[in-house]
Amino acid sequence: MPFIPNTDADRAAMLEVVGKGSVEALFADIPAGRRFPRLKLPLGISEIEVLREIEALSAKNLNAGQAAWFLGAGAYNHFIPALVPALASRGEFLTAYTPYQPEVSQGTLQAIFEYQSMAAELFGMAVVNASHYDGATALAEAILMAWKLDEARRRILLPADLQPEYKGVVKTYFSSFDVEIAEYAGAPETAPVDASTACLVAGYPCFSGEIHNLEAGAAKAHAAGALFIVQTDPILCSILKSPGAQGADIVVAEGQCLGNPMNFGGPFLGMMGATEKLMRKLPGRIVGEAKDHDGRRGFVLTLTAREQHIRREKAVSNICSNQGLSMLQSCIYMAAMGAGGLRTVASLCHDKAHYAAAAIASIPGFKVLTNTFFKEFLVRTPTPAADIYAALTKRRIVPGFPMSRYDASRTNELLVCVTEMNTKAEIDRLAAALKEVSA
Repeated sequence: MPFIPNTDADRAAMLEVVGKGSVEALFADIPAGRRFPRLKLPLGISEIEVLREIEALSAKNLNAGQAAWFLGAGAYNHFIPALVPALASRGEFLTAYTPYQPEVSQGTLQAIFEYQSMAAELFGMAVVNASHYDGATALAEAILMAWKLDEARRRILLPADLQPEYKGVVKTYFSSFDVEIAEYAGAPETAPVDASTACLVAGYPCFSGEIHNLEAGAAKAHAAGALFIVQTDPILCSILKSPGAQGADIVVAEGQCLGNPMNFGGPFLGMMGATEKLMRKLPGRIVGEAKDHDGRRGFVLTLTAREQHIRREKAVSNICSNQGLSMLQSCIYMAAMGAGGLRTVASLCHDKAHYAAAAIASIPGFKVLTNTFFKEFLVRTPTPAADIYAALTKRRIVPGFPMSRYDASRTNELLVCVTEMNTKAEIDRLAAALKEVSA
């Protein structure tokens, strides 16, 4: 029997407050014929039949293991060591939620602490939280945090070359606030920062793959009293100068590339780090190291007085769910790979991407538009990129992301991504196929 805590008296009291005489009156705006429609569901089938039907549907998908995969644009095909899902799927971790009781949550707390420590080192930040839904919400939360520091500063500067879905999430977050969201083109130091600017956002790399030096942009933002926020690729940070070392106040990233599968779009992991000065304004969970009564090392949630479940009216964010399983997978991945392993992955991505760019640039009619890049670069194509995509996917080559999906005016632009998973043979096959279909 279901347990419904509301008594008849409770329901009557609530109806009186909202001015309704009955529960049915709450639904008066819905036409009577639409309130309880017949669902016309088919008869139940056996488990074997269900599995067959689901497997048949799944077979229609084309995944990265079945093709030469050069698609990125926000979700990346990186190698995941077998020990990552093996350890992350242990029951102690798989069912754990926010560890409010440290005495019974030391394993989860230590995993979060280790994740935050490694991510902070990658980003060059004093502190990293755990965590956000994905890279887009992490960026939106970082901007919200910056604006909340001084709500009189109503201008937010985004790079025009930012993942369009990230822009959409940011605009949705701020749709009810009196703020101006403006865009700038090129390097961050060219942005029109002024005294009304709350924050300047920079991509590292940008959506097109372009990498800009950040130090001049950071200096310009700070000179105007604004915060400098960097949206980055964690793997890139293992071989290039960290955003923190270049003056970033807040660093955000999509953590899917660190040991999480693409999963057809989620769940992902939003990463966020900040300077020590901003630590108390950081949303999400922060785990600290402590000692128990007997002097033994332990871990606890720290600075919790800033969180929405403690001081709701003063919280800077209503984000409360910790993407614990995705965070755990990234923690295990970083620990397994180590600094040297991450640098090797980054170097392979970089070198293979530049080999691919050179091969594509040598094809008549194709031009690489990105100047300085890591693993992703923009290509101008002689024919519509969507047509090239359609032709090559039939050959089980996913050549990249046609930019016309986001902007109809960018018909002949293809965003190509190369990771450590792509072999030389696959890259050569891509180049040969591009040459053939564009002839």
